[in-house]
Amino acid sequence: MNYGVPLPSPWPQTEPTPAHRAAYADAEPSSYWLDSLPGRAPHEPLTGPTDADLCIIGGGYTGLWAALAAKQDDPARDVVLLEATRCGNGASGRNGGFLEASLTHGLANGLSRFADEIDQLESLARENFDGLRQDLTDHGIDCEYETTGVLTVALDPRELEDLPEEVELVRRFGHDVELLDAESTRAEVNSPTYLGAVWDRTGSALVHPGRLADGLRAAAERQGVRIHELTPVRGIHHGSRGAGLTLITEGGVVTAPKVLMATSAYPPLVPAAGRYIAPVYDYALMTEPLSDGQQRAIGWRHRQGISDMGNQFHYYRPTADGRILYGGYDAVYRRGGDVGPHRDTDDPTFGKLSQHFFTTFPQLEGLRFSHRWGGAIDTCSRFSVFFGRAHRGRLVYALGYTGLGVGATRFGARVALDLLDGRATQATQLKMVRRRPLPFPPEPVRSAVIQLTRNRLAAADRNDGRRGLWLRTLDRLGLGFDS
Repeated sequence: MNYGVPLPSPWPQTEPTPAHRAAYADAEPSSYWLDSLPGRAPHEPLTGPTDADLCIIGGGYTGLWAALAAKQDDPARDVVLLEATRCGNGASGRNGGFLEASLTHGLANGLSRFADEIDQLESLARENFDGLRQDLTDHGIDCEYETTGVLTVALDPRELEDLPEEVELVRRFGHDVELLDAESTRAEVNSPTYLGAVWDRTGSALVHPGRLADGLRAAAERQGVRIHELTPVRGIHHGSRGAGLTLITEGGVVTAPKVLMATSAYPPLVPAAGRYIAPVYDYALMTEPLSDGQQRAIGWRHRQGISDMGNQFHYYRPTADGRILYGGYDAVYRRGGDVGPHRDTDDPTFGKLSQHFFTTFPQLEGLRFSHRWGGAIDTCSRFSVFFGRAHRGRLVYALGYTGLGVGATRFGARVALDLLDGRATQATQLKMVRRRPLPFPPEPVRSAVIQLTRNRLAAADRNDGRRGLWLRTLDRLGLGFDS
């Protein structure tokens, strides 16, 4: 197969230019997905005491899917959902909108960690993916769902050698996949950086993340879930009545026999869970709408989502209104796992994103970005959701999706609810569900390990992908990382 003339890694080793920075200088420092939602009044904060059959902490995808599943199981069940800000305001409203079927952060990661369960996990993934699509229909959620597949592009000559192996792997599990040479890849999306690609059409879709979260919120409200926004939970205690738990908020108290915690990268209310989570910030830019001429210059008729094969990788995709989202590459961890609105912008990262965008699409020079934002990812050492219990089993949590949770959160919510209610299912018997990942070390060692790992991953990308002693050691420990 003709892959074209091998090219060096495309990313410049120079600082972003003033023109790169000017392209996003006037961009709104907020998520385009959230800004493009219709305005609505927030749900009233909780005031005073209340009782519930189930209390859910967190109004992102996991919490909202769990609320809907609880009502589907028992419409009479009294479900209260508490959200510290606005539903969908965290990772659920800040991601790239890549909805992947995989529950294990891809087949390769799944095979490396759950080899004896991968057939079951892939079957559950397909079931979850199909069920999610049906739920969107049943609940009337318009989230701009498109099954366009995903292109994984090679930008470096050494990555070409991995493409046939990737095709063979996913075909073993029934994927409709095509291997493209440089010419065919650029016929799909016209970038001089592309040397080849894999186009996987199975179990992959694009969505508007904000519309998905808001659609789930509205569906949960229609089903009778009591939603309280602007209601951060400050503490959880054993209740004074019966065997329930008491959740203390700034303005009220909830007493419930069962609690489901879905707090993503935010500091967990169960301190032990924090050992397994490292909140890593990811940043993205959104362009203004492309003109007809700009659209013709890049092609992209089939509207695939795209990611490249580097340890530090970019993801990008078109939107329904003719924009391009471009994110990834730098994964930023701050000592102590600091999370909050003050971390939502990062000029050095935006400068690099702008520089890399125009390296990818030089024909779009002069295009400007309308939005720039960041959000925290609940990273764990195995890259996929894990589950835990606290308060004598009365509280269950699902955390650690590591950036591939748009689809997997539905699975995580269902499993967490089954664990909480004591239902034995195929999923709850899995070792993936019963075992937790390796914990991260405490600070200050945690920061040092993460920063060293980021440095060595970047070095591997510069060194033909060769993983040095540090990365090989992490691989042996089951702590292999990418960005």
